[in-house]
Amino acid sequence: MIAVVTDSTCDLHPDSARQLGIQVIPLQVRMNDRTLLDWQEIDPDAVYDHMRAGGSATTTPISADTFAARYRDLLQTHDSILSVHISGKLSETVRNARKAAETLGMTSRIQVVDSELASGPLAEAVMAARDAIWAGADLATAAQAVHTARTLMHSELSVASLEYLRRSGRIGRAQAFLGNVMSVRPILNFEQGELKAVRRVKLDQATGEMLTSLRDRFGTQPLSVTIMHAGRDTARINALRDAMTTSGLNVQKGRVQLMGPVIGAHVGPGTYGFTAIPVES
Repeated sequence: MIAVVTDSTCDLHPDSARQLGIQVIPLQVRMNDRTLLDWQEIDPDAVYDHMRAGGSATTTPISADTFAARYRDLLQTHDSILSVHISGKLSETVRNARKAAETLGMTSRIQVVDSELASGPLAEAVMAARDAIWAGADLATAAQAVHTARTLMHSELSVASLEYLRRSGRIGRAQAFLGNVMSVRPILNFEQGELKAVRRVKLDQATGEMLTSLRDRFGTQPLSVTIMHAGRDTARINALRDAMTTSGLNVQKGRVQLMGPVIGAHVGPGTYGFTAIPVES
């Protein structure tokens, strides 16, 4: 039996992860001089409310010791572990996972994978690995399912405000000022493990631009599409769902996933996007 492990930047709600049989280890969020376990001791909206009020939030990767403790427990009941994590270019988490496996002398039983992703795309990759295991895949084949999912999927994000990217050091003050004045926002996606701006669009055109990009890429292929949103804004999420429904995409499965504090601490509340991956019809 193979255990599937990931970290909380996959943004799967703890209840959903348990139902899926996925082990999620939380990163830490530091806010108001308190250090809290991501998704377990702090809700995403608490972080977003804090940021809207002018506060800041920082994050801490999972330590090698924390990984080692969880791996020891899982190896009591499982033959091996597939451990899939946030991009190593965004966090030290995956390096600490590898260190733990090496320290335990269990690299033959623990395979650590750098997904080169985070948030909704990471969740899709982890679920692809879980599905492969449930279908009878061995450890190497399940790890390959992560890479295959990453190759097949396409994900794009747009930020509601450039101020949070400025605070996190992703853009300069002048860029933020000009972007806000001109109502221009970057469209972001994951490229070789980094979250990069691939183009810039008017704020009110971002949703249409992202959906058009998905339609250009996938055409009429049957898709599973995830709407990602930083914060519980029901009206906004419903508008995104309506836009997806009328986009011309062949959506066979759809879900909404909240973005958690770790990515949200950098891109800010109101950030949203779409992840699509082909499915069998």
